Amino acid sequence: MKQILDTVWQRRGTSWIWDEETRNHVCVADEVWSLRQFLQSVGRWPDELPSNANNTLVVAGLDGILDLLTPQDAESWLGDMVKEAILSFQSYYEGEAALVFWLPSGHGRIKIHSATDAVGWHCAAPHSESMLDFGRILWGEAREYPQEILLREGGKPAGLFHLRIT
Repeated sequence: MKQILDTVWQRRGTSWIWDEETRNHVCVADEVWSLRQFLQSVGRWPDELPSNANNTLVVAGLDGILDLLTPQDAESWLGDMVKEAILSFQSYYEGEAALVFWLPSGHGRIKIHSATDAVGWHCAAPHSESMLDFGRILWGEAREYPQEILLREGGKPAGLFHLRIT
């Protein structure tokens, strides 16, 4: 998978981050929106975003909801509700803002298949044998586009960045 050192993910596209230092580059804790706030804002986006000089919206809670749903329900919900909200956000801000999902447990839960760059989400118990196919569900298998976010050369991946979901 390609890696990105550039800070474009802080101003554009959609990212899924799991590193607290990385999150702190774009917001302080009290600027983070709940997933509920995010989903309720579809079609009614604010003119000004709360973080990173009006460039970024950070959303927490996606991992918690995924843990509560069966894999089948999670797949449907991601493909219907979450993807539609991402598309609405992108459309409203015309690609000129960043949407960041804060996933504190993401480091151990997001799995990248190195041979294919497929990205999956490892489900929680009692469904820990299941994986959700993020690539297929959220970005339609556009595997050449997601990139691992690095804060420094040689550092560990701190998240994933996708410039535009279609």
